[in-house]
Amino acid sequence: FFLPLLNFHNPFFLMRTALLFLAFLAVATAFMAPAARPSVQTSLSAGRVCDLLGKRPNRKARVVTFSHKRIKKVQHVNLQPKKYVSAALKRTVSMRLSTKGIKTVQKYGGDIDVAAAKFGVDLKQF
Repeated sequence: FFLPLLNFHNPFFLMRTALLFLAFLAVATAFMAPAARPSVQTSLSAGRVCDLLGKRPNRKARVVTFSHKRIKKVQHVNLQPKKYVSAALKRTVSMRLSTKGIKTVQKYGGDIDVAAAKFGVDLKQF
């Protein structure tokens, strides 16, 4: 009765085996400790994010055409490279800030130390 199901040339057998293997991997990694999990997004997590405010791209935006088709698009953050002189660190700090973040620093008198303290950002890493 089960012999036809063990046919390795059957595409359904291969697909079912692959799905079972992927399900096993998903369950196995779900119960692992966070430090033991393989981190795939470490290189992608720092891209296109404001270093001060943490603003991220809007991935839920849509373009509506004349025929009312809805096309997905990404609205990226307007990031600008900026250098500020940190009085606390006694050196220049290079950051990628959004234009809103630049206006926020200007609001605090151009003092990056005050703005970083307000938003809980450690300037030593920049």
